[in-house]
Amino acid sequence: DGAGSVRIPAAWCGVAGLKTTAGRLPSADRTGLAVPGVLARSAADAASWWQVVAGEPEPALPSLPVTAVWSPDLGFAGPDPEPVALGRAAVERLVAAGVVRLVRPRVPVRLMDPGPAWLALRTPGADPAGAHRVRAENDRRLAALFAGAELLLTPTAPTAPHGHEGPGGRYSTSLTWAFNLSGHPALSLPAGFGGDGCPAGLQLAAPHGREGLLLALAREAEARSGD
Repeated sequence: DGAGSVRIPAAWCGVAGLKTTAGRLPSADRTGLAVPGVLARSAADAASWWQVVAGEPEPALPSLPVTAVWSPDLGFAGPDPEPVALGRAAVERLVAAGVVRLVRPRVPVRLMDPGPAWLALRTPGADPAGAHRVRAENDRRLAALFAGAELLLTPTAPTAPHGHEGPGGRYSTSLTWAFNLSGHPALSLPAGFGGDGCPAGLQLAAPHGREGLLLALAREAEARSGD
């Protein structure tokens, strides 16, 4: 902003950010919730990082358009209207560019809120039984969704960016930590700017082990948009 302070999560909504599949790369986190990833200027740069750290070849472009399901809230997040509108507009640009094709899920996307489970797993001495039940149920619902579509699209954050004072009573990570809990790979792409001038993001989540799909698709989206 004008005072030179950092808005969070504006920093990672304005770049290409990749979260890898849980367990694919080494992590010192005992809970398995934090995994290696990268923030890069572009999807092409993120793909180069992935080639180096994973030792995989350049991600191959899949047959286009890729089937995708759009969810503004994953069934629990209660996002603000502006990030939803910006995310949806970014989805429509992907559709117009021939990169994705929206499909209707067999059942509505309604995950259990991962927040309490995430916090329980992060708290030493907490009983993890409830967290494991939430994880298992969300894994079941995501498996059913990915049986009918290759991608799940959501806003990256449900709220406008906040300062270092924190998000208040609502977590700006609520749409991203769903995939920290499930271990699915996810990638955030810039989705435009809100009324405050801060960037918003569009999150793409894929089945386990499909980082190559996310990166190839994001790189093609950038190429077709001229970004």
